[in-house]
Amino acid sequence: MARFSFGFKKNWPEDDGTRDIEQVDEQIKGLSNLYIPEEKLQQVSAVADILDVLQQQDKIDQSQYEQIRHKQQSSPGGQIEQIIQQSGFVSDEDILAAKAQVYGMEFRKISPEQVDKNLFEKLNLTLDFIRDNGICPVKVENNVLIVATSDPANIFAIEDVKRQTSMEVQVVVCCASDIKNMCEVLHEETIDYDVDDIMSDMTDVEVVEDVQKDFEDLERMAGQSPIIKYVNYLISNAINTGASDIHIEPRDKSTRIRYRIDGVLFETLQCPTKMHPAVVSRIKIMSNLDISERRLPQDGKISVLVGGRAIDLRVSILPTNRGEKVVIRILDSKSILRGLEELGMEGDTLAEFRKQIVVPNGIFLVTGPTGSGKSTTLYSAISQMDGEKLNISTVEDPVEYELDFCSQVHVKEHIGLSFASALRSLLRQDPDIIMIGEIRDQETAKIAVQAALTGHLVFSTLHTNDAASSITRLVDIGIDEYLIAASLNGILAQRLVRRICPHCKEPYHVPDNIRANIEQAGIDPNQLQHGTGCENCRQSGYIGRVGIYEMLIIDDAFREMINSDCSVAAMRRLFREKGNKTLYIDGLRKVAAGMTTIDEVLRVTEISTDEPE
Repeated sequence: MARFSFGFKKNWPEDDGTRDIEQVDEQIKGLSNLYIPEEKLQQVSAVADILDVLQQQDKIDQSQYEQIRHKQQSSPGGQIEQIIQQSGFVSDEDILAAKAQVYGMEFRKISPEQVDKNLFEKLNLTLDFIRDNGICPVKVENNVLIVATSDPANIFAIEDVKRQTSMEVQVVVCCASDIKNMCEVLHEETIDYDVDDIMSDMTDVEVVEDVQKDFEDLERMAGQSPIIKYVNYLISNAINTGASDIHIEPRDKSTRIRYRIDGVLFETLQCPTKMHPAVVSRIKIMSNLDISERRLPQDGKISVLVGGRAIDLRVSILPTNRGEKVVIRILDSKSILRGLEELGMEGDTLAEFRKQIVVPNGIFLVTGPTGSGKSTTLYSAISQMDGEKLNISTVEDPVEYELDFCSQVHVKEHIGLSFASALRSLLRQDPDIIMIGEIRDQETAKIAVQAALTGHLVFSTLHTNDAASSITRLVDIGIDEYLIAASLNGILAQRLVRRICPHCKEPYHVPDNIRANIEQAGIDPNQLQHGTGCENCRQSGYIGRVGIYEMLIIDDAFREMINSDCSVAAMRRLFREKGNKTLYIDGLRKVAAGMTTIDEVLRVTEISTDEPE
């Protein structure tokens, strides 16, 4: 056995810059008894560098050798290994094998099958340590731990392995791809263990098999199949964490499980690829879908009870190149039925909104992109109405939340039950209040206008960027300007921003590039806050969401403008001239109140150069 030391530059944690290379080299000599055979040490002393080894191994000829040497001499400070790689004369594997000989180590091809899997449980080495350092224990031979590394110069990683294992270590060199393959195999086996271990936290989930409420206790069924238990865990855990969607995505080596929480996706679990078809089949059975069909998309619905609370799950299955991807939308009536005060509207906006939901007729629109909370706003509005005295009806595609106080129609285009046909029939049902899930086409828009002009109050949604552009959108659909001016009462545009986590809230330094905008809005940049991230908010700095809004009320000035010039530019100009607060300004109000951050507001809105101060 021999000790082996290297002279190289290394920044030690306690290094104050005054230590010379002899001191560093002396400390390395005392690191450990690194096991290197004597014959290997003799090779080290006989070889100058990697280039010499490659020539000795006949990997390069004399002409190539001289070219590389010349380039090395003309590039002071250049690393010989990089120069050889750039030349393209030899492969990376040949260079690594030569480097191993320079360091007196053996070069091997290491496959996952050669690795002793039980060794990792004994050594307690993490996959992150192996990936970051390119070093992996392989097996024990004659009480010596064989360690493979793709970086033989990283003596400190080798020393860490020896220190953590308290064993004599022999180092062999292998390709970085070998280390990567070993990590992937070990990672998949770790996933197997995690799947079996997590089930103890599962909340009781009961599946409603049919409309007769024939409940079955899935906790009892879980004992019959680990797949059933695993799917139940995914659902109950998502509901308990407040997720709105579950994404089950097949990948090459594993299946990724992500939850959408507060509008952002978080990876929560992984399961082995071999489990994926069984998981998808279980979800299909629960959704009454065809488990044998894997070529076409399928949509279904599941009704469950979690903790005694009825929850609907909307299932979408889509074939991809790696298998079927599943997205489950969680429809919890508890989260949709909120008081108007809980939506986050400022006092003036809330007061105007309350006026709009009690007028006898007309159209009120809520606009915004998908996932901006439009349905929540509309459901909250109609829940304030007296369902005992009013006939409230909705037309939706699909019905997301089942409500007791109104009649709901589920649009089914494939059998001819469209928004337009459903609305025509609904007008013969003596309605007082009509909620239309979305105005998509000219026919639906015309019937909505007709209903508003004949004494009905109509609520609906549009996909537009702001309130002012909704008027132009109706014209583009094909509604005459004079009908819009006569029937439209108001428009509410909205977005959702994440709330700052109260558990890790602290003062925030505003970046210089947006400080001027903050000051222009009358907000002190030094008073802003943000969340640093903690266990309560999954290290995101946010918990929950709040809405930001802009309200456009159609008064005489707007009606005159609609009849004369209903372009987007004209509508926005009049909107600002009347002193209305935009989404951006309302978002800044929430920032000043410590509810959200400027980053969140900028994520969902745009700064306008002519915002009112």
